[in-house]
Amino acid sequence: MSEGRSGKAGYHHGDLRNALVDAASELARGGGPEAVVLREAARRVGVSPTAAYRHFANQADLLQAVKDEGQRRLADSMEEAIAETEPRPGGDPAEAAKARLMALGFGYVRFAVTEPGMYRTAFCRAGPDREKWTEEGGAAELRPGDARSFRLLVGAVDAIDAAGVMRPGSRTGAEFAAWSSVHGLAMLILDGPLHDLPPRQREVIVTRTLTTILDGLTV
Repeated sequence: MSEGRSGKAGYHHGDLRNALVDAASELARGGGPEAVVLREAARRVGVSPTAAYRHFANQADLLQAVKDEGQRRLADSMEEAIAETEPRPGGDPAEAAKARLMALGFGYVRFAVTEPGMYRTAFCRAGPDREKWTEEGGAAELRPGDARSFRLLVGAVDAIDAAGVMRPGSRTGAEFAAWSSVHGLAMLILDGPLHDLPPRQREVIVTRTLTTILDGLTV
């Protein structure tokens, strides 16, 4: 039995939720978090708003789901960049660790540039913060979205430390320094004075920024 009014084939349990997230993600791609409207997502799927509310309690609930999807796609972009530059097995662990951190940064900025709407949504305020902090736990307690992008960054910084090339005293909080720098650069490209840079010049600036981060962390 259909949940909507359009006469389309009905959804099995769970499928409608995914369809609504997909439709809302397309809205976010075109207009960022402000474009994620539950009624419009329902209309695009071909169901009634009442049917949509069976899967999402409110607008913020749907936006959180799209935010999580944005975080997932961001992490995918970062992992794809790693795969594109992964050195051959048996190479220098230190150089491999440095290359991994650089690749993560390129994948991060690439996602922001190619998917600005989803990127903005991935970091929007969808509702009460789910990030949990304790004075003792610090970074270990951070849960941004599905946290995979952050775990990739922490792993890359840990690999540099394990390879013995971390600058003394630089490990604590290094992931936040790197994250803040790359995120800030991405926002300058999307909404700031770097917006109209030609791709070649933009690549130079991205490379320089990532090299500066790496040089600051390593010996």
